Amino acid sequence: MHDDGFFDEAVAATYDDAGEISAPEVVGPAVDLLAEFAGGGRVLEFAIGTGRLALPLARKGVQVEGIELSRAMVSRLRTKEGGAEIPVVIGDMATTLIERRFSLVYLAFNTINNLTSQRAQVACFINAARHLEPGGHFLIEVGVPPLQRLPLGETILAFDRTETHWGVDEFDVVNQNFSSHHIWIQDGNYRHFSVPFRYAWPAEFDLMARLAGLELKGRWGGWKKEPFTNLSDRHVSVWQIAGSGR
Repeated sequence: MHDDGFFDEAVAATYDDAGEISAPEVVGPAVDLLAEFAGGGRVLEFAIGTGRLALPLARKGVQVEGIELSRAMVSRLRTKEGGAEIPVVIGDMATTLIERRFSLVYLAFNTINNLTSQRAQVACFINAARHLEPGGHFLIEVGVPPLQRLPLGETILAFDRTETHWGVDEFDVVNQNFSSHHIWIQDGNYRHFSVPFRYAWPAEFDLMARLAGLELKGRWGGWKKEPFTNLSDRHVSVWQIAGSGR
């Protein structure tokens, strides 16, 4: 499928406005860690989007390419300084294959959850492994399912409530699915947007990695290599081609 999915022109136009993902204190540590694992080699970003991480990574001298399903997001990337120079293939990150090999493939900001079946998530890991050169790494950043906050029998958790935005997650704990519902309020007008996701625990991602021939090399509670604990709300995990010896 090569349409824009849920990330159409309206979403792409405001995607970079979310300060919590675009702030220098967020982007900087992410780019530093990605550059560390790139090790001077070529890098591939699954779901490169508007270039939030790819562009500053390229400015550090890293050779970056991307795969992206949404043409609208890529169009936003192309309008930015340096965005026209980054090669991007339009396609699904679980199935699209680029013939080159990379030292690092990465997938940031919960995007693995956009694949709403276990089969698709496993396919994404396998596709990442296909793109790795010997010794290469696959890195994801994803939230820890907040089910400890969910009262028994309840399905709704609010994650944001301001004068201009309400956000709630609606969970289906039987099938490991959830939908994020957003309502934006501006000048008395309301705009609603919902996106489906599939969550998985770190142990399940480790099993997906094993099926793809990858083994865990590191897991942290954030981009600064903070310890991953029972209180962490996300993890940055890195796997390497099994038996690479590095």
